[in-house]
Amino acid sequence: MSYNVLHLKMYLPYFSGIWLGVEWDDPQRGKHDGTYEGTQYFKCRHPRGGSFIRPNKANFGVDFLTAVKDRYGLKEQDVQNGTKNTLVLGKKTVELIGMDSIAEQQRQGKQMYYISAYLIKKTNTLILVSEKGNIRHINLSKNLLSSWDTVTDIASQVPNLETLNISENKIKFPSTSISVSNVFSKLKVLALNQTEITWTEVLVCAQGWPALEELYLTSNNITVLERPDNVLQTLKLLDLSDNQLLDGDQLHQIAYLPRLEQLILRNTGISSIHFPDSEFGCKTKMFPSLKRLAINDNKISQWSSINELEKLPSLRSLQCHNNPLMDTEKNPETLRQLIIAKISQLEVLNKSEILPAERKGAELDYRKIFGKEWLAAGGNWNPERNKPSEEFLAAHPRYTALCLKYGAPEEGELKGQQPLTLKNQLLTLTIKCPDKPEQKPVEKKLPESMTIQRVKGLLYRLLKIPGSELKLSYESSKLAGKEVELDNDLKPLQFYSIENGDCVLVRW
Repeated sequence: MSYNVLHLKMYLPYFSGIWLGVEWDDPQRGKHDGTYEGTQYFKCRHPRGGSFIRPNKANFGVDFLTAVKDRYGLKEQDVQNGTKNTLVLGKKTVELIGMDSIAEQQRQGKQMYYISAYLIKKTNTLILVSEKGNIRHINLSKNLLSSWDTVTDIASQVPNLETLNISENKIKFPSTSISVSNVFSKLKVLALNQTEITWTEVLVCAQGWPALEELYLTSNNITVLERPDNVLQTLKLLDLSDNQLLDGDQLHQIAYLPRLEQLILRNTGISSIHFPDSEFGCKTKMFPSLKRLAINDNKISQWSSINELEKLPSLRSLQCHNNPLMDTEKNPETLRQLIIAKISQLEVLNKSEILPAERKGAELDYRKIFGKEWLAAGGNWNPERNKPSEEFLAAHPRYTALCLKYGAPEEGELKGQQPLTLKNQLLTLTIKCPDKPEQKPVEKKLPESMTIQRVKGLLYRLLKIPGSELKLSYESSKLAGKEVELDNDLKPLQFYSIENGDCVLVRW
């Protein structure tokens, strides 16, 4: 089904009868910008989004009762008029919320178009009930609503409304101050995707959303943000995806929302992230409660933006795939390890949990990978002479903390890499069974690319173990007294930073 906005009803020169000037939601359906024979009858946002059509080609929507019949396939004998403002569906009587208001508007010639109300997201169950106070969720998305006043009228009939979805309606919102009422006093979730609302209009309407926790604003051509003073202070989730923001600094305008826990910025055109109020190694006062951040499908190309995320005090989950930065490393596992090492408190990356062993391996590898660069920049094993340059610390703000955590990289760790022949990729490991003293230790040479699953298969054969679930870990002389679990069957040995001489411990 195609949707359009009716701009006017008129007569066209050289043609008989009435024509309608419409603007299509999909501009590919149109032919012009509202101009005919040099005269512009109406204006379109897209130069080819307009058309002139005959009235009999247009569908103006239906009234609520007809929509219920059509939606649920009810016949006339199944749907009967009950008492005033009620509807009989089969044997069940339900109340029609707001019918007096609707009828009054219809008497005034203000035809009201919408289909029905649904439980948002989960089911398509009609939410008309015998007591209007039971209604909590309304979905009026992709209908013919055109005014915020109409939405307010509907909501005023639902005193306990918590969730409202009016996405994909071309709605006219107030752009100046409004009289604040308690219509949306209990509203917690609001979806305004593809409604052409501006951020200024959001802030105006937000005066009436005192309890709002989730706000969805995708695909609204929002480019500039303003600071929300005294509004949206209860907001926990904000989705601005598919709005091309002017730049990353626009985020500073919403950085002081005190309860914001989740920010979704997919495909917003941002190329950098910066928190200018704090130095490297310090936490920013911006986004104090932000736990989950999605910045995928953007234009971020520099590691400096990832370094900045370390400043966020509460960040636990990050989605960042499909950015130019992701192309700087051929191996996606290496890329993942670098991000993990750079953001200390991260627990989930691109929807995949970061286990303690993975974090440890990533941080140890980071220490080694950039060890030579650290030395060249003024780093030193002697704490009194350890003075890496500002440039190095800006590029690797966590390096000093990693050295404090694991110790500075030893000279042997920083020797130049040998050619990647099979011989150089083999690890000499000692296999021990600590719970089975009768099993003598065995020394084996294994490829560092060998997965834990294949290692287990080898050990079943080597140690003649019956069909039991093996549990593997390893010890290293560099991690005295500590065991690192090899708990992911799909990861290779090198993922856990296992080195020559380490000891693999086998239990079952």
